Amino acid sequence: MATTDDRRPKYQRIADSLREAIQSGEYGPGDRLPGENDLMTTYGVARMTARQALSVLRDEGIAEARKGAGVFVRAFRPIRRRGIHRLAHDQWGNGRSIWSADIENRALEVDRVTVSEETAPAHIGAALNLAADGTTCVRRRRFVLDGKPVLLATSYLPLPLVAGSAITREDTGPGGTYARLAELGCEPVHFREEIRSRMPSKDEMEQLSLAAGTPVILICRTAFTAEGRPVEINEMTLDAASYVLEYDFDASPTATPPNG
Repeated sequence: MATTDDRRPKYQRIADSLREAIQSGEYGPGDRLPGENDLMTTYGVARMTARQALSVLRDEGIAEARKGAGVFVRAFRPIRRRGIHRLAHDQWGNGRSIWSADIENRALEVDRVTVSEETAPAHIGAALNLAADGTTCVRRRRFVLDGKPVLLATSYLPLPLVAGSAITREDTGPGGTYARLAELGCEPVHFREEIRSRMPSKDEMEQLSLAAGTPVILICRTAFTAEGRPVEINEMTLDAASYVLEYDFDASPTATPPNG
């Protein structure tokens, strides 16, 4: 009597076998996997079946195709996003980018930066307690690590608060936006992040150079002053295949968050 596994499509069974070989260490990061011709010979299947098997591994982010060379085990060196440490005052307050807490000695580039004045979208205006026609300073950036786009970020700040400051320029200076807000008397002391995931839009796939089947992580961070005033909302879109989200904190009594 056939098992459930036996009834599965041949390409899925081949993909399972290759996945097990990768997990066991038979194929390591950067190793070339058997090609279509190899799989056709080994398993006695048609080219389309072999191609589908390799596509499964690519869609799962386990393997990547290199034009003219074949399919290789993906070398996963994640960005370890340290959600607590990166936002500490000792980080940006001493002139360091909050990104430096994540990337160690890897090469980071912000290859796209635009700054504009825009009427706040309804959900942003409500979160920042702005009037219906409230204007925001909008900062859009794309972050590239080791030559690969990994993050899109859009920050919204009340324009009356930041007008004339370095926040309205592409280069905000040492410590970034939070250091400049502190200089304006609106130092962020509390942060709230909301996290979810979904499949990317076509534009996100193009901007982040995502492989088919790769989801994105959405993080919306709100920065509050000591008085509970929201002074920045940052909407981030992360390549889920590039990140590990790390949160390291002590147990403490439940506290009431700003506006909560």
